[in-house]
Amino acid sequence: MNRQLDSLDHGENDAVSKQADDTPPTKPEIRIRVDGRGIDDSDIDREAQYHNAPSLDEARRLAAQALVIRELLLAEAVAQGISDDTDNDTQSEARIRVLIERNIDVPDPTEPDYRRYYDANPARMRTADRHEVSHILIPSPPDDAELRALARNLAVELTGELRAESRQFAEIARKHSRCPSKEAGGYLGMIERGQTAPEFEKVLSRLPVGEVPEHPVETRFGFHIVLIHERHAGNPLTFAACHEKIADYLREHVRRRAISQYIRLLAAEHDIEGFDLDAANSPLVQ
Repeated sequence: MNRQLDSLDHGENDAVSKQADDTPPTKPEIRIRVDGRGIDDSDIDREAQYHNAPSLDEARRLAAQALVIRELLLAEAVAQGISDDTDNDTQSEARIRVLIERNIDVPDPTEPDYRRYYDANPARMRTADRHEVSHILIPSPPDDAELRALARNLAVELTGELRAESRQFAEIARKHSRCPSKEAGGYLGMIERGQTAPEFEKVLSRLPVGEVPEHPVETRFGFHIVLIHERHAGNPLTFAACHEKIADYLREHVRRRAISQYIRLLAAEHDIEGFDLDAANSPLVQ
């Protein structure tokens, strides 16, 4: 385990060693194509850092799905004459936006829709929970798939140890965490909304109290092994207080559902090799 952590700490030296290697680089393998345009493994590895998932394989699957959808929309944009002489990301995203606006009609939710959502989701219609938290941070750069995988493996290994014996949490935090809180055994204190990374705060209400959860929490900073000591539930909010956020949420929900349906229609009209969008078990539009 110490050797794994040393590898993370010396990632820059490893990168220099790789550059000094005279071995010709291996050409990335292309398994996925959209209308003949390839998506290789290096594309998927770069995209995977943006997908929070319990395993590297699942992150790579979500990355491949996102890249297939992007290429599918770009191919349709070209087919409809929505093109540009340049091929940078900014122009590509602009073409996709024009395509969506041209082909998708998104109806606005109604006031009764807002009220039904409010009544059906009382657990969401309250102020944010507060949590007393300790954590162990295993850092990794977001743009290095190899070090990211190494950090994930170490976090999973430590999680297994702590699920068997959570009383060792403070000791392991002092030994392995790369957060300043390690000096206090990983203790962060009471966490309220806006105090830490949004992706970290988002999952706290779903984690158990008093035990180490099964999977580490992934953020832009790396992987966190979390122990929640106490949870203080938020207070209920009135319909009027929630109205604007409900409206924004439902409009976005309807929009994403319409785009997802449109993508499935396009998938039947274009040639996709190596990836089955119909078999995707998560929403097509994240």
